[in-house]
Amino acid sequence: MSSDLHPSQLHQHLQMYTRAKLSSWCGLALGCGLLFLGATQKPDSKPWILAASVGTLEVGRRHRQTAKLLLESLGDIDRASKLNFQAWARAKTQPTAELALTVGAIDANWKPDNLITDPVEYIQKKQKHVALVGGTGDGKSTFTQYLSSKIGGRVVVYDSDAKPDDWGWIDQADVIGRKGNFKAIDAAMGNDLKTLEELVQLRGEGGDNAIAGRERFLIAEEFPILVDECDNATSWIKRHAKRGRRYKQFICALSQNDTAENFGLQGDKDTLYSCFVLVRLGQFGRDHARAKLKDPQLEQWLKAGGKKRLMVDDCPCELDLSNWGTVATAQPENSTGGSEVREQPKAMNEFEQFILDWGQQHPGEILKAGTLSRATRLFDNMQPDEIRIFFVSMADRGLGEVEGSGDRLGWRWSK
Repeated sequence: MSSDLHPSQLHQHLQMYTRAKLSSWCGLALGCGLLFLGATQKPDSKPWILAASVGTLEVGRRHRQTAKLLLESLGDIDRASKLNFQAWARAKTQPTAELALTVGAIDANWKPDNLITDPVEYIQKKQKHVALVGGTGDGKSTFTQYLSSKIGGRVVVYDSDAKPDDWGWIDQADVIGRKGNFKAIDAAMGNDLKTLEELVQLRGEGGDNAIAGRERFLIAEEFPILVDECDNATSWIKRHAKRGRRYKQFICALSQNDTAENFGLQGDKDTLYSCFVLVRLGQFGRDHARAKLKDPQLEQWLKAGGKKRLMVDDCPCELDLSNWGTVATAQPENSTGGSEVREQPKAMNEFEQFILDWGQQHPGEILKAGTLSRATRLFDNMQPDEIRIFFVSMADRGLGEVEGSGDRLGWRWSK
């Protein structure tokens, strides 16, 4: 458990906790002593001594309860003591010496030993789906867009709370359930189950070639709500969890908690951990680093990186646009004995079409996210990272090319 106290409150709470704990033990010892004394005294004085003993024990019990509540507010007592020492040290140290006493501070150049920069490679290697844990503003849209651009397939989103400007990077006809339309989501999930059974039959009869072109990337927002409101939600996640990847039906279920119950898998933690990679964004990633991994330095590293830094299972991850490579599909050998590599065809949405038109009108010029935001209001509700995802996705499909990396990544048209 972590402490929500401000460092300035820690010293006072630690003192109160120590005093309450000491008082509870003193009350217990004194009460027991009075009980023993009362048992050896004359009958006329026993009631007074026993009453005093009971009163002392009650005071000790209340102090014990107070100590318990203070301990809950402090959280990890060792960590609270450390933070209290840091606050004391900062107060006692001159500003010029503060840099020499950075207790618990993180080195700007520090990186975790097990850092991964391409979560898709990790997910594909595990052959799992994604359980995404994150809150509002943690970058769920950015991360799901990143995943879909790498994994491929038609993107379908189930989101009963979607605003008009949410999920702007996909065909809006594939955003199902707006305005709390759970019936539409339930019906679509029922159709997904039928589709999965059809794919099982097709693949059994004709192999992988029989299901080519029917790849889908299914995103279920706020899955605990869908479990409560949609009869098909539990069956949907269980069947896709165990069989979906084999039939190119990738699912990404979103929640604000990483328990099996929140993903409709009551009493079935094995399915959650064996079929899903758990991706934790924002505060959820930092909480996991602190509470589960016991690594405060990793927690600070995650906080310093914003939306680009997250936890993938127990591995820290930093999204790096410069590492995005072209995703190609290898085909069987042709009649000449060679092999062909082709891109899966994919229709452009209105955002990609605007980028393409701009590039063809400005041949040789490099388009940056900031330039694009100023050129049209179409991208007003997008973050620069989300725009750069479009650049890389188009380059992956042979539509132009990217230059630079990270925040300086740009796109230009090339034939």
